[in-house]
Amino acid sequence: MATAKEAELLECRLSVEDLKKLQRLFLQTDGSSVALSMRRAEFIEQAWAAVGHGSREEYGDLFDSVDVSREGWVDWEHLASFLLLGLFEKEEHARTAAVPRWRPARTLPATHGGPVQSVAHLGTSGRYLSASKEGTLAVWSEDLTLLKTHRLANDSVMPKDLWVTGMVLLANVNKIAVSFTCKEVCFYDLLSKQEFSCQYKVHSLCNTPISLHYWHHPQRPEQAVLSIGDVAGQVSGLCFRSALISLFERPSMSVEHDSVVSISWAELQQGRHRCCYTVTHTAHGAHWVRTVRFLGPLEAFASCSSASQSSLVLAWKEVSTGPLRVTSFHTEKGLADLDYHPGLNLIATAGLNNQVCLWNPYVVSKPVGVLRGHVTSVVAVQFMLAKKQLISFSKDKVLRVWDVASQLCLQRLAGIFPKTPECKMLVFFHEERSRLLLSFNSVVLLLQAQEDTGRRVASHDSSVTCVLYNSLFRQVISSDSSSGVTCWLMDTGQKVKHFPRCHGDAEITTMALDETQTRLFTAGTDGAVKVWDFNGHCHHRLNAGRGVAVEISQILVLRRTVLVFGWERMVTVFRLNMFSKYFVEPSEWKGAVHHCNDILCAAFRPPQTLVTGGSDGEIIAWNNSTENALRKLSLGKQQHLLKFSSDSAFCKTSAVQPSTNSSAPGGEEDPESVTRLVFLEGRKGAAASVGGADLVSCGGSGMVRFWNTANSCVVGEFVAHKDSGSIILTVDSRGRYLVTADMDGWLKVWDIQEYCIHPAESVTNQMPMLLSSLRAHIDCVTHLETCVHGEQLFLLSASADSSLVISYLPGPTIGIFGQEVHWRLGEVGRATLKEEREANPESSQETTAPAVVRETAPEQVHPDPDSAVAAVCSEAEENDGQADMLGGALRRGMAYGRVTSDSTYM
Repeated sequence: MATAKEAELLECRLSVEDLKKLQRLFLQTDGSSVALSMRRAEFIEQAWAAVGHGSREEYGDLFDSVDVSREGWVDWEHLASFLLLGLFEKEEHARTAAVPRWRPARTLPATHGGPVQSVAHLGTSGRYLSASKEGTLAVWSEDLTLLKTHRLANDSVMPKDLWVTGMVLLANVNKIAVSFTCKEVCFYDLLSKQEFSCQYKVHSLCNTPISLHYWHHPQRPEQAVLSIGDVAGQVSGLCFRSALISLFERPSMSVEHDSVVSISWAELQQGRHRCCYTVTHTAHGAHWVRTVRFLGPLEAFASCSSASQSSLVLAWKEVSTGPLRVTSFHTEKGLADLDYHPGLNLIATAGLNNQVCLWNPYVVSKPVGVLRGHVTSVVAVQFMLAKKQLISFSKDKVLRVWDVASQLCLQRLAGIFPKTPECKMLVFFHEERSRLLLSFNSVVLLLQAQEDTGRRVASHDSSVTCVLYNSLFRQVISSDSSSGVTCWLMDTGQKVKHFPRCHGDAEITTMALDETQTRLFTAGTDGAVKVWDFNGHCHHRLNAGRGVAVEISQILVLRRTVLVFGWERMVTVFRLNMFSKYFVEPSEWKGAVHHCNDILCAAFRPPQTLVTGGSDGEIIAWNNSTENALRKLSLGKQQHLLKFSSDSAFCKTSAVQPSTNSSAPGGEEDPESVTRLVFLEGRKGAAASVGGADLVSCGGSGMVRFWNTANSCVVGEFVAHKDSGSIILTVDSRGRYLVTADMDGWLKVWDIQEYCIHPAESVTNQMPMLLSSLRAHIDCVTHLETCVHGEQLFLLSASADSSLVISYLPGPTIGIFGQEVHWRLGEVGRATLKEEREANPESSQETTAPAVVRETAPEQVHPDPDSAVAAVCSEAEENDGQADMLGGALRRGMAYGRVTSDSTYM
C-alpha cells in the first residue's frame, strides 16, 4: 500500500504560483503564445528547477502521466488539460461516492391482509406505521420489529365493507388521517389513552378520496394544510389556522369530551368552522388524482393523473380564501406519482411512458430534464433531499437511483424484489435512517443503506454492467448504466478512452468482442445492438428489439452469426452476410420456440453446440448449424435424451423431473432463473463422453450445477453462496478455477480441476475445494471475466457499486480501476514472484500473486475541458481564494486546443 506521502501526488501539491512557473516554461521569449513543447529530460530538469520543490522522479512520473500516447513530448495545452481533468475526476468520484450501498433486502413479517396503502414514520417515538386496504394498522419498532396491529374502526360501515384508501401522519398534532371509500376522512389520536381513537370524522365528501398529504409550516406549526385528491379529478385543501389548539370546533360543552366530532364537508365549505377553511379545484377531468402534494415554499397544490392533458397540475394559493390559479403540464400517457425537492425547486414525475421527468414549476412548456432508462411504466418517484438524488421504481420491479445534477443513473437494482403478479406497489424513503420501504400488495420489503466507512473509489459514474479484456490492445473495456464505455490500460489501471452516451439515455447491459477483437458489440435497454471500432465509430445498428425498448442480457458473436438473448423465448439471430448496411434487421431462427420463458443466457462450444438458459430454470441444447433443438437438460436422476420434433414447443409436452438432491422440502425446488452458462473448455468434451461434467450453470438460491450435456443430466450441485439470492459465475480458459459472485459483493474461487470429471452413480453434493473468499465490492457483482495477461491469470469483476476491480486468480485483489495510485504489472512483479517461489517452493503454484509495484499516474479523460476549468476554479476559490489567477492561467492554456479527439466520442 502507498503511504500518505506517496499518495499525495505532485500535481496535488502544486500551488497557483507553481502553475504559473510551469506555464512560463512553455512561453516563447516574447510571451506572445503558448507553442513550445519539451522532451522528457528537458521537462524534468526545467520544471524541477523552476518550481523548486518535489523530486526529479516525480516530475518524470508527471510527464509520463501526461504523455499517455508516448509521443515523447508535452506542451502547455496537454499539461493544463491533464491537471484540469484530474481535478474534475476527483470531483466526480466524490459525487458518486454518495451512492447508497444497500444491505441485503429483508422482508418484514406478514401482517396485512390486503394491499398496503401507506407507510409513515413517527418522528417522536421512532416507530413506523403501515395501513392496508382492509383497515389493519401495523405498528413497527425503530428496528422494524412488529410491535402490534390495530383494526381501524369506522361506525359508518360494517367491518367487512371497510376499505382504506390512504393514510397520512399529522406530525405537529400527533394524529393520523385515514380516508375511506365511504367518502370520509377520520382523524385518530396517537396520544390518547385508548390508542388510535377517532376524534374527528369529516363525512359526505363530494367524491371518494384516494390520495392524502399533510404539510405544516416549519416556523408556524399552527398553520397546516391537508390535501385530498379524489376519483373525480378534484383536489381539495383543508387549511387549518390553529392546528395546535384544535383542528375543528367542538359543537358544545354538553357533548362528551371523548366522543367523535362528526363534521360534514358542506359545513367546512360554508365556513362554519373558524379553525379552518377549504379550497377546491378540478383540473384532471374525470381522471383519478394519483398523487397530491402541498408545496409549502410555493404555496401551491401539486397533483398528477393518468390523463395526457393536464397530467401535472399546479394550483397556486395566492390569496388565503380566494380562487386558485391553475397551471397545467402535459405529458404523453400521463403520470403515476410525483415528488418535490424544495432546495432545487424541482418536481419529479413518474411517467406511464417509462420516463422520469424533472420540471421547473414556472416552466410549463417542457421538462428541464428527462431521465430515460426504465422499460416499463414508472410507478413511484422520491427525492433523497440531502444527496440531491432521486429514486424511481417501475412496474417491472426495477429500482434506479439518479443524480439530479448530471441526470445520470447511478444505480440500478433488479431481481431482488418479490416475483408477484400485477400488484399495488408503494415506495417510502426515510431519509434520516436511510431506509427504503417498498410494498408489493401486502408484502413489505426493507432496504437499509449501509453506513459509509470510508471513501470508495469509483471507476464509473454509475453501476458497471459489463467488463471485457482485449488481448490485442492489452486493455480492459467496461460499460455502465449511464451508457458509457471506458478503456483502461491493463498494466497500470489508467483510463485511456471514454465513450459517453453510446446508446443515448439507454443503459448498456452487456458487451462482446468479435474474433479479431477489433469490433465491440454493445447492447442497450433501447433494444439495439451496436457495432463499434475502437476509434469510436459505429459501423452497424442491429434492431434486436424490432423497434421496441427491451433489455438484452447476452450477445454471442460467432463465425457466421450474432445471437442475442434476454427478453423473449426465441433466439434472435443476425447473419453476418446481411451486414452490408448500417441498419441490420434480425433473420428468422429456424429452431422455433422451445423455452417457456425468457432466455437469459447462453454458451457456445465449437463447432456447433449451443445451450440456452431461461428465467424458468430450463436449459436447452441446440445444434447451431441446423438451429434445431436437440435436448433439454433435466434435473431428474434418470440420464436420458429428450428429443424434439422440429415444430414442437417442449414446454407444452415435457415436464422437469425434480432433483433427488434438492434442498427444498420434499425433494422439490421452485424453478429458478439460469443466470450464467459456461462450457468447461479445458476438458474439451472428453469428460462428457465418459459421463463427467462439461457445462456449469448458476442462478437463484446461490446454487451451482455441473452438467453432462451428452446425457442431458446434472452430475453435481452445491450451494456456493447461502442466503444471497441470485449469483453469477465464470470459469478460466483452462477449466481449473470456478469464480462465483453474489449480490453482496462477495467473490469465491473454487478449484474444479478434478470436480465431476468422472462419472458417478448419483448426483454429488460435495463442494469443490474453496481457494479464496473475499468481499471485493460493497454491492451486487454484475459481471466477471478471467483473462491471461503477461503469462499471468487475472480476474476482472464489475459491480453496481460503480467499481471495477482487478485481482490475481486465485490470489488477492490488486486494485480498483480509476484509483489515484496505479499499479504496474510487469517484469518487477514476475521477479518478485520468482523470489517468493524460491523462498517457499511448497506453497508456490502457477497463479501465486506477485507483489505489485505501484506507480502514481492520474487518469486522463473527459469530453468537456471547459467544464473542468470551472471545476478547478471553484476548488481553488475554496482553497486559497486565487481562482481568478488559476482560472486565467489555465484558460489561456486551454485556448490553444482541447484534450479530446475524434476517438473520445461514440
